[in-house]
Amino acid sequence: MTERRRETAEEASSKPDSTNDQLLVVRGLKVHFPIKHGILFDRTVGAVQAVDGVDLDVPRGRTFGLVGESGCGKSTLGRAILRLVEPTAGNVRFDGVDVASLQGEKLRSMRRRMQMVFQDPLASLNPRQSVETIISEPLRAHGIEYSKKNRVREVLDLVGLPASAATRFPHEFSGGQRQRIGIARAVALEPELIIADEPVSALDVSIQAQIINLLEELQERLGLTYLVIAHDLAVVRHISEEIAVMYLGGIVEQTDSEQLYLTPRHPYTIALMSAVPVPDPAIEDHRQRILLSGDLPSPANPPSGCRFHTRCPYRQETRCDTERPELRLISPGHRVACHYAEEIVAGTVTPKVDAALPV
Repeated sequence: MTERRRETAEEASSKPDSTNDQLLVVRGLKVHFPIKHGILFDRTVGAVQAVDGVDLDVPRGRTFGLVGESGCGKSTLGRAILRLVEPTAGNVRFDGVDVASLQGEKLRSMRRRMQMVFQDPLASLNPRQSVETIISEPLRAHGIEYSKKNRVREVLDLVGLPASAATRFPHEFSGGQRQRIGIARAVALEPELIIADEPVSALDVSIQAQIINLLEELQERLGLTYLVIAHDLAVVRHISEEIAVMYLGGIVEQTDSEQLYLTPRHPYTIALMSAVPVPDPAIEDHRQRILLSGDLPSPANPPSGCRFHTRCPYRQETRCDTERPELRLISPGHRVACHYAEEIVAGTVTPKVDAALPV
């Protein structure tokens, strides 16, 4: 491998002096898509609140997992961090630099340090381009002086593909091989942050394990930082050191991987964990599963107060309907957005009888 690239003088001068080891800091990020209505004159009649006030801290060199059901806004959040979707409000700081304030060449230069692996490996690769062209295209776009063929061979070897793959086209590969090509394209620029949006959801279970192991190996060799977006709890637990749970555009719980799975505190997280099978028949036969009623509300018309109160088995008559809870620290390293998190743990607030059913 070639040496990791050095920062340009312009990038280095734009960074404030800081001892903080957080590579990515997100504060109050919102992404609202306007709803237009009218034939001759479009007028805004509302907004889809895909992401609504998210705070994240991603430490350098670590893996941060983001989980949630489909439609909660996690993919939009990842794209907004890279400014593939423009944020409506909030602040994104990458290595101390405000990404939202960058324009033109400065933004292009910053994007070299942040890359994305997309969910569908076939849709994210140009079917008319060879693998060599796909991988070398980012190098050309950023004007990087590499021996194209040598660099392509390097990254193909890095992701476990033979050099002969360079002359082939995406449709000639399996799903797992196509995802390896997508990862090769992402690491070709030697970035510091990779946002992996459902990187294994479209793959078979055996192939999922290979891709996860590949991501971990690349992190160890290249010092990468990951933001992994997924809805598979087992995948996120395996690869992530810290996990945030997202519901209807907001973070409802955030802590380290082990603590989240052993002691979930938010009612939504508790319900998610109750659905995960336990490989012990004695425990599985006697544990209870919390069943959530209804569907995810529309982000175009989210509920007042706590976003989860319309489905929450622990819902109380006071506060839940009217006051949106803040993501607050309830124990060291454990943040929860729930008014009654401590009472739920203490057992003074219990789920409704019809919500907790034997498995």
